[in-house]
Amino acid sequence: MKCIKLCPKSIIVQARKSLKSQLLVAAPKHYNFRLICRALSVNYGDAKALTPAVKAYVEQCVSLCQPDQLHICDGSQAESKQLQQLMLKQGTIVPLSKYENCWLARTNPADVARVESKTFICTPRKEQTVPVTPNATPGTLGNWISEADLQAAIAERFPGSMKGRTMYVIPFSMGPVGSPLSKIGIEITDSPYVVESMKIMTRAGSKVLQVLQQGDGQFVKCLHSVGTPASGTQAQPSWPCDPERTIILHKPADNEIVSYGSGYGGNSLLGKKCFALRIGSTIAKREGWLAEHMLILGITNPQGKKIYVAAAFPSACGKTNLAMMTPTLPGYKVECVGDDIAWMKFDSKGVLRAINPENGFFGVAPGTSRTTNPIAMDTIFRNTVFTNVASTSDGGVYWEGMSAAEMGSASITDWLGKPWSKDSGKPAAHPNSRFCTPAAQCPIIDPAWEDAAGVPISAILFGGRRPAGVPLVYEARDWAHGVFMGAAMRSESTAAAEHKGKMIMHDPFAMRPFFGYNFGDYLSHWLSMEQRGQVPKIFHVNWFRKSDEGKFLWPGFGDNSRVLDWVFRRVQGEQCYEESPIGRLPSEGALNVSGMQGKVDLTQLFELPKEFWQQEAKEIEAYFKAQVGEHLPKAVAAQLGELKARVAKM
Repeated sequence: MKCIKLCPKSIIVQARKSLKSQLLVAAPKHYNFRLICRALSVNYGDAKALTPAVKAYVEQCVSLCQPDQLHICDGSQAESKQLQQLMLKQGTIVPLSKYENCWLARTNPADVARVESKTFICTPRKEQTVPVTPNATPGTLGNWISEADLQAAIAERFPGSMKGRTMYVIPFSMGPVGSPLSKIGIEITDSPYVVESMKIMTRAGSKVLQVLQQGDGQFVKCLHSVGTPASGTQAQPSWPCDPERTIILHKPADNEIVSYGSGYGGNSLLGKKCFALRIGSTIAKREGWLAEHMLILGITNPQGKKIYVAAAFPSACGKTNLAMMTPTLPGYKVECVGDDIAWMKFDSKGVLRAINPENGFFGVAPGTSRTTNPIAMDTIFRNTVFTNVASTSDGGVYWEGMSAAEMGSASITDWLGKPWSKDSGKPAAHPNSRFCTPAAQCPIIDPAWEDAAGVPISAILFGGRRPAGVPLVYEARDWAHGVFMGAAMRSESTAAAEHKGKMIMHDPFAMRPFFGYNFGDYLSHWLSMEQRGQVPKIFHVNWFRKSDEGKFLWPGFGDNSRVLDWVFRRVQGEQCYEESPIGRLPSEGALNVSGMQGKVDLTQLFELPKEFWQQEAKEIEAYFKAQVGEHLPKAVAAQLGELKARVAKM
């Protein structure tokens, strides 16, 4: 669309002087959106489609960030082609000629992961965000920031941050457009990479504005800028960012998110972790539902009966692989609803129903292969944005885990743009490199994945990487026990965040980086679900237990269908379990291992070493004391006491 200047640039100055930024406070009653649009080059989109509240929000952001142009996204293919050409010109992406409409982006090496240490929640009182514990123990369940410090952080970074750039206005829906379980957001950004990624990861465009016009007009405000370093110069012009001053801010009371300095992943695609989990969980608490870091899958048994399962694992612990599983157990079929986020709400009949609020997959590339996840490999090689993977001379991509056959004879350029060979001793792709691809392309996408009513959840799985002591699967005795299991989750750290080295970390509910409010209150909210409707059964799984020699005891991947088979039968009420000090284990012969390649040592896989579990209980108790303190619900404390008593009798 042709760019039209409607008035001299002097009017921009006049407009900015006439406006006072009211970011993160109530929108002004009167706004000069018409003046703003006249002053700027509105180079794409229809301003008339915006509601008064959206116009007021855009006005505030324009006044603060001072862009040169305004682009109102419509979500069309024509728009995508225009932005792709722009990013090609800027050097942000390169085409991957081997595939259909696929692109590769290489970020600044300082901007490759979530920045948990720079992510904050703003509430009037600190204990509304994080538990206040004795002796001022450093908290790991979120970072609080005061209103004054939040405003100072914005004032230090955002004024003029979009000078010389286009401001993009992205209307997007988390969940199917118009579903009663969905929520709408407006993201303001200066990154075309973010626009195109958000169009994959959410339902974005004109249809969302139509729903906003017809509905209550409520939306979550999301402001993002890649920023400009204090020096004023960009170290890598193709990937502008300001890693030294990166900050991600949330104000749940006003449903607002503000992100500065990073163009990467969850730091900039604000519909993802920021909205879907941090702000989403606070909305869910207010409205009586759950916003969780969970995949959703449907599993059909040989008799044709189907159930849906949600599962919470930390990032890079196999969520995508499970959501896209190819079962090795004959007669079973798995279909994918989502691989990362679940919003779950009881319907009028008390059934817990879930939607995947996302529209795409933002999956970890390394380790994804024809062997580990053939469904993902059949999904991702069209209409996809790859980030920080290696490229091949024949116009393709490469990462660790892909076979020689997949790589072919092509030469490889690593994620830093340098020639690469296996002899280098360095990874070709960044460990946290990603593919961003439309979910609808998945060959096993569930027929009900966009059902406005959601799918009924019969079971919830918790899990993580536990090399020792934790069995393959066990079931909670009741709902309170299951909530305790989620609260006590621990896992090896992954490359998805800035943590370095492998260490066992507490990661309750796989939500440790994503809580939008006090974890103690979060536990109380979970406990309250039992009074709201029919709660599903809860299980804990561990695909990653190792032998004394350091080898995995369980093959995982498609053979995890054997665990789902046991879960399925327990949901149906089959008495195929035996009690143990930690929960219900499969009874002898209940886990179907027939036809498995290689021998599986089930005795070692389900062994419960007394010393291990005594230490585990001690560390959980110490964690609760240090991180949750007096905010720990009595029901969860009681579950810990019962675990300690049972383990003592082992």
